[in-house]
Amino acid sequence: MRFSRTRPVKIVQLGAGGTGGHIAPHLYRLLYSLDRPVRYITCDGDVVEQKNLVRQNFTPADLGENKAQVLAERYSSVFGMETEYVPDFVEDEDRLKDLLIPMRFRQRRPNSYREEIVEEMVILLGAVDNNKSRQLCHRVFTQAKELIYIDSGNGEYTGQVVCGVRRSGKTYYPPIGVVYPDVLEDTDKFPTELSCAEASVSVPQSMAANITAATAVVDMIYNILAVGESTVRKITFSTRTVNIRPEIQKTKRRSAA
Repeated sequence: MRFSRTRPVKIVQLGAGGTGGHIAPHLYRLLYSLDRPVRYITCDGDVVEQKNLVRQNFTPADLGENKAQVLAERYSSVFGMETEYVPDFVEDEDRLKDLLIPMRFRQRRPNSYREEIVEEMVILLGAVDNNKSRQLCHRVFTQAKELIYIDSGNGEYTGQVVCGVRRSGKTYYPPIGVVYPDVLEDTDKFPTELSCAEASVSVPQSMAANITAATAVVDMIYNILAVGESTVRKITFSTRTVNIRPEIQKTKRRSAA
């Protein structure tokens, strides 16, 4: 599928922890390199704890600070971009929809002096560790007229990244909830619904798995924004065998949007 290489871009990322923290520096660098308006909004209600320092992209100086704020302020200032973040867990459908509303810009047409009104290309990144948040993203995705939704998930050694694409109210690449239907059946909780005891228990993950998932996410976004074409709708990986397997979408080439 082909994508516009000139439209303004808006990226909303849910989760700034294990995978999200490693996505941020590379994604800021990628957006900085693009010759068009860009926005990157990171959302997370968690604060940096001592246990995060080994696996996640934080330092001792960040302890006690909001994760989304730390990442946004650190990398936006380095690249001279606007600092945008939400220091909360986004758990409400209307709130997520509001975050994904595209801005409109006046843009000159290629090889012309005439201007046209263009909307941002919106990308939703799911770097969350619970399926209830994925269910929220799935509902918003299926109602969207146009949206790119990339979800990453991993355990200690293995994981997957799925890219869903909607255009003109039609799904071209299926989202995580269609590729892995059990995501929609899981009855876990939002982060704010967890008790202190539940919050202290987490699924084992590793720094290598988080970095591999983050790299795959950035690769997908690079192809969409910089190359203008992406055929990979899903990848699975194992850090134990140092193996990444892509799944290619076999469809006819479609015009950019």
